[in-house]
Amino acid sequence: MSKKSGLVLYGLEKCSTCRKARAWLDEHGIEHEFVDYRDHPLNGRQLQSWADLLGGWAKLVNRASMTWRRLPDDLKSPQRDHDWLELVANHPALVRRPVAWDGESVQVGFNPKRYRESFL
Repeated sequence: MSKKSGLVLYGLEKCSTCRKARAWLDEHGIEHEFVDYRDHPLNGRQLQSWADLLGGWAKLVNRASMTWRRLPDDLKSPQRDHDWLELVANHPALVRRPVAWDGESVQVGFNPKRYRESFL
């Protein structure tokens, strides 16, 4: 991830991991915008781009989440990009969070060491 400005953090306002990531960015003086993707749903093209950059949907979707575990078994085996997009559209909390996007590269989750390497 580049160290340039224009960082957008996507997540959920009440997510504790998103709050930690935002606090870390603020403490280190890194300007960013936060977008709650429940209020502002992500478009399919953006989600597909992130999945491609990360190396697949399995890296973008949190399959260890309570949301995933509560899904009916028939939804847990998406085969095509369209299936993944529909699943995420219907269950936005499945996206691993936060998603840090600078317009060129993406990373998911919050890890202070990784953030230090990426943003400082």
